[in-house]
This record gives sequence, C-alpha cells and structure tokens, in this order.
Amino acid sequence: MYKKPGYPKLVIDLNKLRNNIERVQSMCADRGVEIAGVIKGCSGLIPCAQQFERAGCSYIASSRLEQLQPLRENGIQAPLMMVRVPMLSEAADVVRICDYSLNSEVSVLKELNVQARLQDREHNVILMADCGDLREGFWDKDEMVDAAEMVENDLRNLHLAGVGVNVGCYGSVLATPEKLQELVDIAERIEERIGRELEIISGGATSSLMRVMDGNLPERINMLRVGEGILLAYDLPNLYGYEMEDMYQDAFVLRAEVIEVKDKPSHPVGEIGFDAFGHRIEYEDRGIRRRALVGIGKCDYGDPSELLCREKGAEVLGASSDHTILDVQDVKRSLKVGDIIEFDVKYATIVYLTNSPNIEKVYI
Repeated sequence: MYKKPGYPKLVIDLNKLRNNIERVQSMCADRGVEIAGVIKGCSGLIPCAQQFERAGCSYIASSRLEQLQPLRENGIQAPLMMVRVPMLSEAADVVRICDYSLNSEVSVLKELNVQARLQDREHNVILMADCGDLREGFWDKDEMVDAAEMVENDLRNLHLAGVGVNVGCYGSVLATPEKLQELVDIAERIEERIGRELEIISGGATSSLMRVMDGNLPERINMLRVGEGILLAYDLPNLYGYEMEDMYQDAFVLRAEVIEVKDKPSHPVGEIGFDAFGHRIEYEDRGIRRRALVGIGKCDYGDPSELLCREKGAEVLGASSDHTILDVQDVKRSLKVGDIIEFDVKYATIVYLTNSPNIEKVYI
C-alpha cells in the first residue's frame, strides 16, 4: 500500500490558533458580544475545532454538516450552528446535528419544524436579513417580520432565537454602524410583534470586528460569527489598516519540496495559447532566470497568487495542477532538489489545503 511521504504538509500551530481565539474572545467579551467560532476555514479539523471550544467560544459554527457531525464524537459540547442557510433536502440532518441554524426561507422553516417534531426536539433558528450584501436573507422586511411571527406562534418545534445579517462576503458591503443598526431596527420590529426580547442579534462576521475595535458596534448586537479574523487575522490589518499586533498570521504554514532547479527562459518559447485552466496569461521576458519547481499545485491550494513565499528573494510565478513555479534567481542559498520551501497562506488557501487529502496536516 502506498504511503505518502512527508511533503507537502500544512503545519498548524495550535498554540498560535488558541492565542488568536482568546484575543478575539476577550475583545468581544469586553463589549458584551459572544463569538460563534467558524471552523469552515480550516475544514472542521478536529484539533482546530477543539481549540475554539477550549478558548470559550459560545458556539461552534460551520457551513457544512459533514464538519459539524464529528464534533460530538470528539468530545465537543458547545452548541453547534449551521451558518449556511439549509438546503430543504438536509433539514432532517440539520435538526439532528445542529442546535442552531440560520434561515431565510419559509418553506425550509416549515420543514425544519416537521423534522424537529419527528425527532422530538426543539431547534433554534436565527432569521437572516439581507441589508444590501445580496447573499442570503429576507430582502422584504415585512416578510421577515411575518416569518418571525409564524415561527413564534405556529411552528411549535422551532424556537426563534434571534436575527442575523451577513455583510462583506459577496457584495463587499462594509459593516458600518448604520448598516448594523438596520439589523437592530428589524430585531426591534420583530420583538414588538412577538411581545418578547430576542436572545441573539448576530451582526455579521470578521468584518464586524472593526466596529468592536472602534467601539461603535450598535449596543444590541450581541453575537458575531468569526472565522478568518481568528484563523489568519490577515484581512483587518492588511486590507483595512487595523492594528492586530497581538494576533498571529502564521498559525498555518505550508511546506513544499523542491522537485526541480534549473536555469530557463522567463518567457515561454513558441506560439502562446491557453494554459491548462483555459486562461490566457501574460508573461514578462526577463531573460534566463533560475527557476525552481515545488511538488504542489492549484489542485491543492487554488490560487498561486495567494501563496506568500518565505524564502527571501523568491517569487511565485504561477502554477499548473500539480506544480508551482518559483523564480529563485535572487535567493541567497543554493537551492537543490529535496530542499523544503515554506509559504504563508491566505484564507482561501487554508480552505483548500485543509480540505485536501493530498496535504499532510501536522499539529505543533
């Protein structure tokens, strides 16, 4: 039986991950905000999920039931939350596996109620409002208030736990105080209709941490769903200029093995067509350059532009399915076949790498 050698591998520093979770937890707890730790970015890896619970996250969340189902078997007791609105066909499993789900369709709510009754359970639902990012959520807010009243009064095996919003993930809409106040206003309309206070007003994801850090999160927002801001802590400092010196951006490090080192032209020789993925690429002619191939490719991590090579002087030129090409002309050490090169990674890259069976995961 074939046993895969040690590379490529993803090295996951659980102490750094735990530090990041605790920092975000502390920042939010000071302002009365609970955290749903979103594990989809690390593909639900159990050792990572365990750190979210040990650090005190109020909920463990994912968009994939296959990531949530194994958590109970591995000792995680925190409430589980499904953060992609459920497919109608998976309603029974959502009720069986999850304590909470985010919802935006009346037909799905009714089916969740049926399945909860069949399983003799009460399932908690959070109704999602679309406040302009144009992903999931009720656009018609009158319809949302009516749906909330239906859940409260007619769907006996569902509990209306609260409301939520997503911003930034599709439409790039910023989580401004005014935008999040729209969600609070909707929550208060619902509370007036049903005659009680909602437990949860979930004001978005990592991008909403900016409001926590600026101290202008609307007062009634009491829960955020955070993944990237914990796993990588890259977007807020690098895209928006927020200071996060006490957070690690290298809890996940990719190591790959050099499989070829040669001097070659920097521009392909011959008539240029399309690459293996159907793209027409522009190449810069820099003459003969030292190049290295490493044994990993787009099938493993997605976009090579999101690999950040740690080797000083090296440049990621591109990749095919199984090869990544580096310009190493300016690298000081004399690279040879069998050497290991390390890369820092971005969020999407972590998703691919942790989900790939071809990548060994090593925990330190």
